[in-house]
Amino acid sequence: MSELKTVAGPFSFTEGPVWDGERIIFTDIPPSRIMAFDPASGDTTVVHEDTGKANGLALDAQGRLYACQDEGRAVLRFEADGSRTVVADAFEGKRLNSPNDLSIDADGRVWFSDPRYGPNRDDLELDHESVYVATPTPNGDTWDLERATFDTTRPNGVLLSNDGNTLFVAQTHMPPPQECRELRAYPITGDFTLGQPEVMYDFGDHRGVDGMTTAPDGSLLVACGWAKSGPGPRIAVFGPDRLLAADYPTPANPSNLCFGGAGGRDLYITGASGELWCMENLLDIQGRGPWR
Repeated sequence: MSELKTVAGPFSFTEGPVWDGERIIFTDIPPSRIMAFDPASGDTTVVHEDTGKANGLALDAQGRLYACQDEGRAVLRFEADGSRTVVADAFEGKRLNSPNDLSIDADGRVWFSDPRYGPNRDDLELDHESVYVATPTPNGDTWDLERATFDTTRPNGVLLSNDGNTLFVAQTHMPPPQECRELRAYPITGDFTLGQPEVMYDFGDHRGVDGMTTAPDGSLLVACGWAKSGPGPRIAVFGPDRLLAADYPTPANPSNLCFGGAGGRDLYITGASGELWCMENLLDIQGRGPWR
């Protein structure tokens, strides 16, 4: 089994890793910066500052970087000229809560979660914490925003399946014994609304899912767990049949993950302790994980 090793950090609280073809781009939330780790050189550099405590990141089909701003309460896109385009910052005239994570489909729709974590809730304008879909208008610089979930109370990680037909959502309300902590799979209908979800896993009173990624065979890997209860901090793997197939322990609470490196076979993991971890060659040559 591949061993987990630290390749960068510790920083503050790392999140949102994405592979841009050469580097792992990730966020360091408290100091409001976006970092880049180069596996070839081992160097880590700052690529964006003053990010409004950017959390989740995603790349669109053109390779443009999008971010969810926790403190900035918006979803934005970083442009090649250094400017930033706001995708969404309000719904029905009210400010968003604190966008957390996002996933972009082949047509440029931005699916994102909008919870509010932490004790400060005095400035909330919306009376719900939902997942949204932002659809680009023909000019490509503005988006139509629609509410996608009506049953979430604290959505966290969101991720589109490899075929684009399912949206995985982490309903993660902490601490227990408040609302449920579930990994849900919502079918995406023909008009790009969400159908009734399948509960893939109920975490009970334990820490549920934060971020997620998929393997080439359709397996879903999720960052979950903590030392306070349950089986501990770990990466849980759900096979293409959506059943729990394997667990990989982590030294501290994992926050998010992505595949990258040569051949996309290395798993990179961010965490609450501020490191960037790597499990090399987690995928074998056939693109199937050792859990199969």
